Amino acid sequence: MKYLFFLILLAFSTLSFAQKNPKALKITYLKSSNGKLIEGQDPIIVFADNSQTVISTQDIIAGKSNLPFEKSIVDRKSTNYIQSAKLAIKNEIFTSDSTSIAKQNFEFLNETKIILGYKCKKAKTIINSNTIEIWYTNDLKIKGAPTVLGQNLGLVLEMNRNNNFVISASKIEKLKVIPENISLPKSNLKTIDLLTYRDLLWKSRFTTIKIFENEIINFSDQSKSNDSIFRFGNGTIIVKKVKIPRISAGSQIYVDLTEQSNGDAYDRTGSVFLIPMDRKISFLDGLQKGIKELPAYENGNGKSYLGMVRTENYSPLIELMRFFTPFGIKQYNYLELKDKTWQESVSYRQEISELVPALDNQEVYIGTFIGNYDKGGHKISLNLTIHKEEKQEAKSKIALPIFNSTNVMEMAGQDYATLFNSEKGLEVTFNLDKDVKNAKLRYITTGHGGWENGDEFLPKKNTIILDGKEAFSFVPWRTDCGSYRLYNPASGNFTNGLSSSDYSRSNWCPGMATNPNYIYLGDLKAGKHTISVTIPQGEPEGGSFSFWNVSGVLIGE
Repeated sequence: MKYLFFLILLAFSTLSFAQKNPKALKITYLKSSNGKLIEGQDPIIVFADNSQTVISTQDIIAGKSNLPFEKSIVDRKSTNYIQSAKLAIKNEIFTSDSTSIAKQNFEFLNETKIILGYKCKKAKTIINSNTIEIWYTNDLKIKGAPTVLGQNLGLVLEMNRNNNFVISASKIEKLKVIPENISLPKSNLKTIDLLTYRDLLWKSRFTTIKIFENEIINFSDQSKSNDSIFRFGNGTIIVKKVKIPRISAGSQIYVDLTEQSNGDAYDRTGSVFLIPMDRKISFLDGLQKGIKELPAYENGNGKSYLGMVRTENYSPLIELMRFFTPFGIKQYNYLELKDKTWQESVSYRQEISELVPALDNQEVYIGTFIGNYDKGGHKISLNLTIHKEEKQEAKSKIALPIFNSTNVMEMAGQDYATLFNSEKGLEVTFNLDKDVKNAKLRYITTGHGGWENGDEFLPKKNTIILDGKEAFSFVPWRTDCGSYRLYNPASGNFTNGLSSSDYSRSNWCPGMATNPNYIYLGDLKAGKHTISVTIPQGEPEGGSFSFWNVSGVLIGE
């Protein structure tokens, strides 16, 4: 009887020891924001023993996570922190470092609390101005954490960032071993440096469509087209046919342009555009056969403006982005000024998600124009990036080009948009096949020309009229041009202490892109509608004249 009692006592003692000192653990963590559990979250899962800690998520382990995804491993024998990223089914990359854990510093506090039955101590650190409080236990004799932070403190059961974001353990499971498919790979890993790893991971999260790379836009009779890039207007226009993949609803689309001077010292108007091919006549006809192929608009001022407005048989250019080159960036960086370090290039990046209907799953012609008369001209690179965002709704279901007065074919005979010297201004009548809800006019406007009294330097009211009623009016004006001084090495300096690039302008600055205005038009019924734009354009000044580049695309549901 005593022997039996001894065996029972021994069994309980062994069980108790096993419970206090497990060989491996699986810990589930949940995230909370402002005191509430985040809905629909993918819980963090940590596997840990005395040789390694693996940080993953529930969906990754179950094979349900979308690519790309990451998991992290702490190899406690080598003290390395290993990050693994699955970019595609057959593409996994690794990086490793031995300093990210060792260099962590903490303030250890006297506070304690119980989490899931275990006594926890408190440590605090500050990272990038964020105060992070960590609660960890040493009761289980195994180290681990849901992030790289605090891996050597013990088993971290709670992390609190700024008292508004918390990662806390919701469940601890004791295991005999970490599953083999979860553990650190036994073969030698081919790792890459951390910077390359982060860059490859970041780029794998979205689709990049390269359109132009280091292409010259200049003015020269030597500019010729090739198999993929068409050049028009003596090289001032470049166009490429591009296949756009299917874009899932709610995705965000960006246009990225990088520019450097390749000889031209002046600020120039630039435009990234799409050529609609939905009508009998397209802007491409004008480029290939001559400007007179395009329909004319007349408003009574005695001039004809070709290719600028929508007609029954023609759709004008859809302007993706309007930008302005700075004064001679890169090419003229040798012009020194005290305490000025010139930028090497200027980058323009703008969201164009509302134009998805004109891009989605289509072969389209996309081009870039820079108005210049310089043989060296400018060097540009252009990309579109597609960022999947399934939880958002599509920003628009139609993208109907109504007008575009920017004379992209300036060097091929297209006139400047001086049409606003007439009271009628710009007036376009168009037809809607279907009702459009929450219609908006995506309106881009910039004023140009003249000297001191020209519309480039004088605020002028723009008025948009829909079906005879004023829909919106405003004065487009930029007062922040001085912010772009370091992009403008060739900008002239005046006796008043200002540079030419500093001066405020009609909705643009040298070295910037102009933001579209989204003018709410309400719900529009199917049938004919008329949009008018009026601007009090200034009179000519000697040999100079004022004009306005305006583009309008109707978007809506």
